[in-house]
Amino acid sequence: MLTPAQQNFIELLVARQALKFGDFTLKSGRKSPYFINTGCFHQGGDLTKLGAAYAATILARFGKDVQVVFGPAYKGIPLALAAAAEYERLVGRGVGWTYDRKEAKDHGDGGLFVGAPLTAGIPVVIVDDVLTAGTALRESLTKLKPSGVKILGAVVAVDRQEKGQGSRTAIEEIQHELGVTVAPIITITEAADYLIANDVAGKRYLTADDRERIATHLTG
Repeated sequence: MLTPAQQNFIELLVARQALKFGDFTLKSGRKSPYFINTGCFHQGGDLTKLGAAYAATILARFGKDVQVVFGPAYKGIPLALAAAAEYERLVGRGVGWTYDRKEAKDHGDGGLFVGAPLTAGIPVVIVDDVLTAGTALRESLTKLKPSGVKILGAVVAVDRQEKGQGSRTAIEEIQHELGVTVAPIITITEAADYLIANDVAGKRYLTADDRERIATHLTG
């Protein structure tokens, strides 16, 4: 059963058109009956709902000891801010947030990171929007490794549940390759099941035909 935070997140996805259904060609060239773009979250109030969804997932999957939430530039920056603020409220103590520069700065405050200090051994969770090929996660791990932080895992908005090269999904392959737990707030199946059964603001966003196409896409 979906939590209230997950339900609110799904409703936010479709209300902001960050999740659409139809016929799409992905960057990889693959056809898909759904498309996810978290860049559509651009209202101030969206941050509160985003933070609640990410923080609830961090707490459920990685516990109460996370010290820093890391968001890779650029889409990960507001996600890290929102998640850290709400997670801090949930655990009742200070929680830092940090993001990376695209290139290290050699003047002023300098360095590769901006935000809470990354010291050896502190528990860190990475947050990002979606994970397809895992490029952003690989880059984040490469940048974070020299700091010696303890990377507990990553939270992404939606598991697209796309098949990888073998029998595993793309996320399962990346977890196996990198040895890092990747926890989605929701899966596309969970979103579809919720939207086929519930209206959002008086509107039904998913038809039975769209739901069938998604099922066929995931098993094909």
